[in-house]
Amino acid sequence: MFPNSIVNFFAGNQEALWLTTLLVDLAGTVVLYRLFGKAGLQVAIATAIILANLQGPKLTIIFGMQTSLGVIFYSSIFFATDVLSENYGKAEANKAVRMGFAVSVIVLVMLSLALLFLPSDRPNTAAFSATIHNAFATIVNFTPRFIFGSLLAYYVSQSFDVWAFHKIKKITGDRWLWLRNNASTMSSQAIDTLIYSLVAWWGIVDLKTALALGAAKYVFKIGIAMIDTVFIYWAKYAYGQRHPAEV
Repeated sequence: MFPNSIVNFFAGNQEALWLTTLLVDLAGTVVLYRLFGKAGLQVAIATAIILANLQGPKLTIIFGMQTSLGVIFYSSIFFATDVLSENYGKAEANKAVRMGFAVSVIVLVMLSLALLFLPSDRPNTAAFSATIHNAFATIVNFTPRFIFGSLLAYYVSQSFDVWAFHKIKKITGDRWLWLRNNASTMSSQAIDTLIYSLVAWWGIVDLKTALALGAAKYVFKIGIAMIDTVFIYWAKYAYGQRHPAEV
């Protein structure tokens, strides 16, 4: 898809690739919001959930730490929820959380059903079909622990994020958007990481290892929360452009 010059550059600069992917993801969320308003944010959440599920198993090394690509897209869900909270209120943000949960269930069920289909055995496509089937199974063959841990962590942490965001906003009013964005996201991401680490990993690995895996992932989540501060102010400006009478 990309020219060899770009492929070669990012092959030797994985941190730059990680940052570029994050910035493109966050910018895409704001652009969807600018173009389509509240519906754009809902689409962004659904898209991020699908990408997080598909790219979650892909591990890489960034800044000397192992991380999953799913962290970027999963973290952007919290960003989109905070934009909804800021500009449309608690009820709309909670509605988006429920919509995201429904999308997660549908995606997981449909991908799991897809694995039940056997690859084609027609001579001219059998080898190709088997290769694709095996690759697909590697990516989406979710275990019950993963499914339960993923859904539980998502719903609890997202609900807490909305509650914490509005609790802080009630105290600060319209001031200090950066504070409620970062504080709500960092605290809810800690809850998300803890739940997922205990449910999905503890028992497969020992408790210390499970927490260590979660801690490494949480470092990236903190970094993403700090970076998305710039984008939430951009989204706030975009809201003013869409609704000048309300500003």
